[in-house]
Amino acid sequence: MTSDAGAPGRSGAHGVAGALERLAASADFARAFTLTVFATLVGTHLIVAVAGIVTLRTIIAGLCVVAIGILVARREEISFLRLVPTTLLMFTTWAFASVFWSTDAFSSFWRWTAMAAVALLAVTIGHVRDTLQTVRALGDVLRAALSVSLVLEVLSGIIFDTPLRFLGIQGNIASFGPIQGIFGTRNMLGFVAVVALITFAVEMRTHSVRPGVAVFSLSLGAALGLLSASPTVLVLAVVVGAATAVLTLVRAVPAAQRTRVQWTVGAVVAVASVVVYLQRARIIDLLGAKDDLAMRSNLWAMARYFSARRPVQGWGWFGSWDVSEQPFASINQLLSQRHTTALNAYVDVQLQLGWVGVLLVCAFGGLALVRSWVDASQRRSVVYAWTPLMVITLAVTSVFESVALFGLGWLLLVLCAVRAGQSRGWRERLGAGGPPATGTIPTLPPG
Repeated sequence: MTSDAGAPGRSGAHGVAGALERLAASADFARAFTLTVFATLVGTHLIVAVAGIVTLRTIIAGLCVVAIGILVARREEISFLRLVPTTLLMFTTWAFASVFWSTDAFSSFWRWTAMAAVALLAVTIGHVRDTLQTVRALGDVLRAALSVSLVLEVLSGIIFDTPLRFLGIQGNIASFGPIQGIFGTRNMLGFVAVVALITFAVEMRTHSVRPGVAVFSLSLGAALGLLSASPTVLVLAVVVGAATAVLTLVRAVPAAQRTRVQWTVGAVVAVASVVVYLQRARIIDLLGAKDDLAMRSNLWAMARYFSARRPVQGWGWFGSWDVSEQPFASINQLLSQRHTTALNAYVDVQLQLGWVGVLLVCAFGGLALVRSWVDASQRRSVVYAWTPLMVITLAVTSVFESVALFGLGWLLLVLCAVRAGQSRGWRERLGAGGPPATGTIPTLPPG
């Protein structure tokens, strides 16, 4: 009697659980999840300015719960052996270990948790959406974000002629910049604009959007990139343009000669890097960023001074600086400034995780670049060029900013590493765990 009475309830519970699992495993839900993640990370500054940091943390925590649910729902389709790149595991493990020798273990642990949370979101996207689907979702979000930025800049600088201080918008669009949009700083806007241009170009080449939308998107990204007046935009444009031209050349070379051409390209890049480093002062003068470089040089010198106190293990992982903690408080006090990063991802990693961290992050990004570049040079579709170009953008930006260590930059870096590892990782060559995840998942049934 009792068993019969309880059966309908259990059946209903199982029915709800099954429906939720089917929803979590559907393509429609995966697309909505991807759009939400990109919108959250692209709009981080806007969310914090309008609703506060607690709201942002709550959203990311909720998305992590959803991400775990998606991975569980697709457990039969995903090979957990190839779920996370080995270099990513090594880097995040070292960052976690640094919590134990950090100057503030509690704060450091929660900063590491934030980094791991964003990595989880990126890993999930990498396994539930293919490259083209990822590009389309990011393109939609960036179009909206840049459009909102332009509207707010016009309202602030032309219609109302007053700064929107709570968003960091100074209202300089009437004097052709610098503008910040919804991203807080002109350098961040410049970085997002370059990411958008790469994404929009791939959308156009793959005919993923209508020609009118493609032209509008590229024009919007180029205009905001120029109006940001960020010195890094010009550098990024030159490097990414050169990388695109070289990749196009390599793709056009017959397969029998491609390896030799790849090594030649690598040698040319190495020589060019040395020349640029030796002529860096002249290049900076041409960019009109001499004063900015002086400020950055002082900051980097001070960061390296403190790095030398703990050269191997660093001071502990914080990501963006907790300005009340050491050594960040001392650096800002000695410089009479208030920096929240070292304005260089490599210097930041050296300061926080020592030379071990630098080697790990270089291995992480370097393997992602090599794997994705070789993959893009051999695949017919131009969509595969998005991954190596994005890694190159992050690598170059990291010389001027630390965006690759947290937020949107970290999300894109992990996503690119996951994408590259799926096609060129050692586990793929071994054929471990069945076929690789393709991102092809069933749509929701009607009704």
